[in-house]
Amino acid sequence: MRKAVSLVVLCLVVLLSAPCPAREKTYRVEVLQVTGLEELQEIYDGFLRELEDNGLVQGRNLQVNRTIIDFDMENGSWSRKLKVYWAIRDQASRIAREKPDLVLTMGMPVTQHARDKITAAGIPLVFTALAYPAKVGCRSLTEAGPGFTGSTTWMDMKEALRIVRTALPGVKTFGMVHSEYSGSSNHVEDVLREGPAAGLTFLTKTVRMKDRITPALKELQASGIQAVMVPSDPYYGLRDYEAARELMEFSKKTRMPVVSLVRDRFLGSILDVCVEFRTTGALAGSQAVRILKEGAKPESLPVVRQQGLTVMANAKNALSLGIVLPPAFLQTARPADAEPRHGDPAAKGAPKDGRG
Repeated sequence: MRKAVSLVVLCLVVLLSAPCPAREKTYRVEVLQVTGLEELQEIYDGFLRELEDNGLVQGRNLQVNRTIIDFDMENGSWSRKLKVYWAIRDQASRIAREKPDLVLTMGMPVTQHARDKITAAGIPLVFTALAYPAKVGCRSLTEAGPGFTGSTTWMDMKEALRIVRTALPGVKTFGMVHSEYSGSSNHVEDVLREGPAAGLTFLTKTVRMKDRITPALKELQASGIQAVMVPSDPYYGLRDYEAARELMEFSKKTRMPVVSLVRDRFLGSILDVCVEFRTTGALAGSQAVRILKEGAKPESLPVVRQQGLTVMANAKNALSLGIVLPPAFLQTARPADAEPRHGDPAAKGAPKDGRG
């Protein structure tokens, strides 16, 4: 009996002294953005997919808290912009106190106004969904700064216009309608700067977010444009893609082709030359993986972007306008005819408010 008791005690001692299996770390990530634009949802989806592909899965070893600050882009008065600014600052202060393992900022305003407070707290920051890294404090297009890095939607406009010229050699004058949104204005400035070297002329018209697009298009038509080019601009996605739908009706009536410089797959466009939103999100995700799993310092990672441009051609839409795209061009472009497109009732995708 005494031997049996001694054996039980010995077994308990061995069990209690044996090392416990290591518990898997749960990484906490904060995501901060303004508005629920659909392209931000696509970028966010790409970010999460990249984390999941690298073993960081929500509900298992990843906790993501996403904050979407509301902003009415159609009525962006000075007082409302100021309110958003303070909301960003408040959220940045909260995040700095809670000290997550990483912060993802989506868009230029959030990154501009939250970066200093978050990085000063020693929290790694990865930005995405912005085209001009220098405007958020980056040293260059590829180098960020202390405590942060990210992915950019910047596109080589010289190359983009070369592709457009190859696809539509007979078109020399384009019209562009854009809002006063800063990102869109910068995009248009790039086009205007590179246009002459490509042998292209661009006539532009600025509208307010609440304006209809048709009057602006008619003015440009009267000025002699041969085609319409769509810049990266949230204006086209407002009111259930009202401007995009009106643009396509204008294209059908005038038989004027539409080229898009954003991966929005506008209903009726014949050519998209752009950067993929999901790819941009995935690139930000790859930065996050290196920081979280490998312990990389954000400043040691270069700002990344999609290599090369996505080129999609819709030969069917082109033929409906009496345009035959060059066969050599169609061999290199991706066919867009069968893909779901924004503005199409049959299209399936993320919720329109961007919340997932």
